[in-house]
Amino acid sequence: METVIRTLSLAMILTSFVAVGARSLPRAIQAYMAQALLMVAVIASFATYHAPLAVWAATAFVTKFAIISWLLRRALRGGEEREVEPLVGPVWSAAIVGALAIASYQLVHHHVSFLAPTPAAETEPYRTNVAVALTLVALGLYAIVTRRDALKVVIGVCLIENGAHLSLVTLATTMHETVLIGVVTDVVLAVFLLLYVIRGIVERIGSRDTGQLSLLKG
Repeated sequence: METVIRTLSLAMILTSFVAVGARSLPRAIQAYMAQALLMVAVIASFATYHAPLAVWAATAFVTKFAIISWLLRRALRGGEEREVEPLVGPVWSAAIVGALAIASYQLVHHHVSFLAPTPAAETEPYRTNVAVALTLVALGLYAIVTRRDALKVVIGVCLIENGAHLSLVTLATTMHETVLIGVVTDVVLAVFLLLYVIRGIVERIGSRDTGQLSLLKG
């Protein structure tokens, strides 16, 4: 099971690369959907150690995969499917994303005792999961900072949340509160509100470009 969890976790990095780097928004959304399923599979795998986590896995399937994916696709419906030109070009973006992933992995593997001071974090698959979680957070923040398309910003928020949840299920697998915390900290409501605001912005200025938000003044 340790090998399965590690493989699922590492696959989440690949989906993050596509979600952040793809200029096609349908492809970016599909990458998020794939990551949502991987997150559900990771939680379900940990449920073999702590059965109550199965409840969280089921909830995550409904919220992360079904509801949030549907909200993202609905927000894109009828709009421009190509991402608004980002602040960083594709070549530099790919280099930065790769560097963030490598830096996150190296940081955790060399300083895991400081970042996650638990005995389990120094063994596999827990150490890899912490590295992946940090990578997801870093890539999500990168998307929020460098992407001008509001939908990509929302996807960045989702990546950060997946990273936080991966670290939670990894480091607090057997805590009774883990399931409750995981369920109540899901960002489905935040995503709904963000997409609602984005729809209003598009209706007002005709674009999802966050660089044009100044047009809302006056």
